[in-house]
Amino acid sequence: MDGSGLRADGTIAREGSAERVPAAFAPVVAAARERLAAAFGGRLHSAYLYGSVPRGTAVPGVSDLDLLAALREHPSDADHAAARAVEAALDRAFPQVDGVGIVTVGAAVVLSERERHDLGFFVACLCTPLLGPDLARDLPAYRPTTLLARETNGDLALALPRWRARAAEAVTDDERRRLCRGGARRLVRTGFTLVMPRWGGWTSDLALSADLFAARHPARAAQMRQAAALARTPSADPAVLRAFTEDLGPWLAAEYTATHGVKAPREP
Repeated sequence: MDGSGLRADGTIAREGSAERVPAAFAPVVAAARERLAAAFGGRLHSAYLYGSVPRGTAVPGVSDLDLLAALREHPSDADHAAARAVEAALDRAFPQVDGVGIVTVGAAVVLSERERHDLGFFVACLCTPLLGPDLARDLPAYRPTTLLARETNGDLALALPRWRARAAEAVTDDERRRLCRGGARRLVRTGFTLVMPRWGGWTSDLALSADLFAARHPARAAQMRQAAALARTPSADPAVLRAFTEDLGPWLAAEYTATHGVKAPREP
């Protein structure tokens, strides 16, 4: 793999691995493996890590733990409740993680044609196997194309009304910081995939993503670099959220649609 996240043949390399998990997070990962297996039993097809922990960049007490559980059937309300229980148990037991998130999906959806360049890409390139057979074996190799850009982040415009509503409903600083962190991450990653095909590579590094975006859109460079910083150290200032939802976000959504088009519709 070279510095642009590609294999020698020009396809996107899987970015994380079990070997890169920092020692401080090894007990958390081991407990997650055990608790997911116990929570879902035979319904679990496979489970994955993603984010800073398998990339080896997680910071104890600052970073969160991100997991994906692929089930043999479509997730039920009981499955979602089981995931929430595992999240809470891990978060209580391990102070080195600042929150735990588990995404539950059906394995068939990951492999579907509709999700080939979104959830399928996510599992194949951005997730690290934790349990069970790896779904990536049944997915193609991916390249940094405009199709990949459209299907991964071509729906920012749909997210903005939800962000505005959640920001209006937030009453505590902790709620606002969580929204700021999540929104900043989404904006920086969308900014990166806007320019990703022209750059010709892949990265999940937020600072590098902001710099690559800035090289193509210097008028918005300061805002994107600020978003990258806020993704690491979020703010509770309502004005920061307004800047995301009323200025940078709408501009980025319009630019994205003009460049790559709109993501194929998903079922509600």
